[in-house]
Amino acid sequence: MRGRPWFLSRYRALGATLSGRERAPQAIRVNPLRAEAGEVLEALRGEGVELEPVPYLDHGFWIRSTPFSLGASIEYLLGMFSLQEAASQLPVQVLRPGPDDRLLDMACAPGGKTTQAAAYMENKGVIVGLDRDRRRLYAAENHLERCGVVNAALHHVDALDLPPEPAFTKVLLDAPCSGNYAADPQWFRKRSMADVEANAELQKKLIEKAYQALEQGGVLVYSTCSLEPEEDEAVVSWLLERHPGAETVEVEAPGSPGLSHPLEMELDERVRRCRRIWPGLHGTQGFFIAKVVKHEAS
Repeated sequence: MRGRPWFLSRYRALGATLSGRERAPQAIRVNPLRAEAGEVLEALRGEGVELEPVPYLDHGFWIRSTPFSLGASIEYLLGMFSLQEAASQLPVQVLRPGPDDRLLDMACAPGGKTTQAAAYMENKGVIVGLDRDRRRLYAAENHLERCGVVNAALHHVDALDLPPEPAFTKVLLDAPCSGNYAADPQWFRKRSMADVEANAELQKKLIEKAYQALEQGGVLVYSTCSLEPEEDEAVVSWLLERHPGAETVEVEAPGSPGLSHPLEMELDERVRRCRRIWPGLHGTQGFFIAKVVKHEAS
C-alpha cells in the first residue's frame, strides 16, 4: 500500500482528482513586528521581486518571480518577512491568538508559526513553545530573534511529557505528520500506509495532551499537511468521542468540509466543520485544519 498510483486512487475515492504533479508556489509572510506590508512590498519590488497578495491571508504574498534568493535579502535578515508556504499560514490565522492569551505551541520548530502567533499577539501575552528535536529548536530560536519576538519561551520538551493540567487559553498543535507530495517531490517513493498509521497513533496522543492543556473555554487548532483521513478527520473524531465537552467550530479558510465518511469510516459528523485543502486548488500544498473549543473543565 504505497506508490503514486495507489495513493492517487485513494484520493479519488475521497473525492479529489489529482495528477500527483501539483506543486505549491513559494510565498512570504510579512512580519508586522518589524515592518508594514507596504514597506516590505516597496523594497522588494524595487529589487525586481514580483509579489501577489494571497486573497485569503492576512499577511501572505505569493512570490511570482524573483531574481535572487529572498532568504538572502537584507529585508529577510532584518526579520521584515518570513518564507512561509501559503497554507501553512492558515492555522495561526484561524486560531488568531491575541495579546491577552497564553498560547501553547506544541511542536514549534522551526518557528515559523510561533513568530506568526507573536505578531497576532503584538508581542504580548505568553507563548510557550515545545519541541523534542534540539537541533530544530536552534533554528526556531534564530527565527524568533530575527523576527523580534520577545513574548515566547522555547523548551526542549516532548509534548507527550506534559502534565495533564489546564494552563493555556489557546493551543496550536501543528502535528508531526506524513506530509504530502505537493511539498515533497519524493513523497510517493518514501511514504506508505504504515507511516500513516504510525503517525495517526502519535497524533491521537498529542491531541489528547493538547486538549488537557486547555482551560475551560479555550481553543485548540489542530493541523497537518497530510491528506490522509487517518491523520486528519479520524484524529479529531477520536477526540470528540472521548470528550463530550469538546466541540468543533467552523473553520474559516479555503478548501472543502472535512470528510465524515472517508473510505467507509464512520466518523463524527462534526468533523465537517473542519477544512481540507487539496493540493493545487487554492495555490497551496495539501492541508487540514480543525478548530475545537473546550466546554468542560476536565
